[in-house]
Amino acid sequence: MLKKSSIFSVLFCLGIVVFSSNIAEAKKNQKNETTPNTYELLNLFGEVMERAKSSYVEDVEDKKLIEAAINGMLVSLDPHSSYLDEQSFKYMNEQTQGKFGGLGIEVTMEQGLVKIVSPIDDTPASEAGLKPGDYITNIDGETVIGMSLNDAVDKMRGKVGSKIKLTIRRINEKPFDVTLKREEIKIQSVKSEIKNDDVIYIRISSFSEEVDKNIEKSIKKLSKNKKIKGVVLDVRNNPGGLLDQAVAVSDLFLNQGEIVSTRSRNPEDTVRYTAKDGDIINGMPIVVIINDGSASASEIVAGALQDHKRAVVLGEKSFGKGSVQTVVPLGNDSAMRLTTARYYTPSGRSIQAKGIEPDIVVHPAKIEEFKNEYNFSEAEYANALKNEKDDSNPKKTKSSADDDWRKDYQLSRAVDLVKALDIYNKK
Repeated sequence: MLKKSSIFSVLFCLGIVVFSSNIAEAKKNQKNETTPNTYELLNLFGEVMERAKSSYVEDVEDKKLIEAAINGMLVSLDPHSSYLDEQSFKYMNEQTQGKFGGLGIEVTMEQGLVKIVSPIDDTPASEAGLKPGDYITNIDGETVIGMSLNDAVDKMRGKVGSKIKLTIRRINEKPFDVTLKREEIKIQSVKSEIKNDDVIYIRISSFSEEVDKNIEKSIKKLSKNKKIKGVVLDVRNNPGGLLDQAVAVSDLFLNQGEIVSTRSRNPEDTVRYTAKDGDIINGMPIVVIINDGSASASEIVAGALQDHKRAVVLGEKSFGKGSVQTVVPLGNDSAMRLTTARYYTPSGRSIQAKGIEPDIVVHPAKIEEFKNEYNFSEAEYANALKNEKDDSNPKKTKSSADDDWRKDYQLSRAVDLVKALDIYNKK
């Protein structure tokens, strides 16, 4: 038999358990009483919608109200989630295929204004001198404050050949207007050539379809020049694009290892992308140029090559868009774009809101060659001894047109760095 003291102890403990359980249940009931459930909130939505339909100063369609409500729900999550109506969804598909109509700018929403992430090469926006970080405050005189990003983008689209006036606010400058003519934008995502006779220069303006194939084709063609010492990858003002293309481009220059991982809120949904064996340039030096307009897929490539010590990253800190958007088709040819994960570089760095820090910081600058007319060399002195082994012919000077690329200070530094790395590796 249990002693009285033991029975009392057991009952006392049971009392604590029951008492604690009652407190927890009471708190749960209290929470349920103060927190509206989903059905109550949906009733509230219906009530607001009915009041807007019946009392707003003008007639408004159900479709407009509901689509605006859906978009408002998504954009409240982050700047890259949104609702895509039929027209917006069509536009997005055209953009990823490398052909669309408009001004040629990648934009986002920040502080109620439309912010330019980057202008696309050879488009009305780039030719007008618009820059990453510029804010669009007015479209044809109408303020963008109060507009959704989709509304602003729709207003900037229009008939090819028609004109549009944008009011631009740039840091440390007074607001100014710029008038652009809308064009059909055909993106040439990859441009390539040889700089200084021995460095392959590849400009990637966006990661649309088949970028990896175009780069591979360009490198194989230009590598026939036996003097090639390395490659410069230029992703400045590249707003990103397709994830699979960023992975494929990185894979061209890596033999093994992780390229990027995407991690959602569920750990089991983590996806890791790894490189296959084979470096298309067999270990030659690579320099990647980035700036504050390099975003998303551009940052994946720069981060992967940087983490694997496969490339030197030069320029300015990148944009910092390290989130993954999943496009989910809906009824009536519409879709929703929802942020579902974050990008991480091979070393585990999150790109989001931090960007890629360059190994060598180089800001844009103007280059002016300094010539000192008062310095003389040994060969210019009277009766100077000649070099008995000098039987070379005087070299022809290149035309100034051939050296125009040298005016791009960041590119000039990148080409020189490739040459320096080549010399170092050979030693």
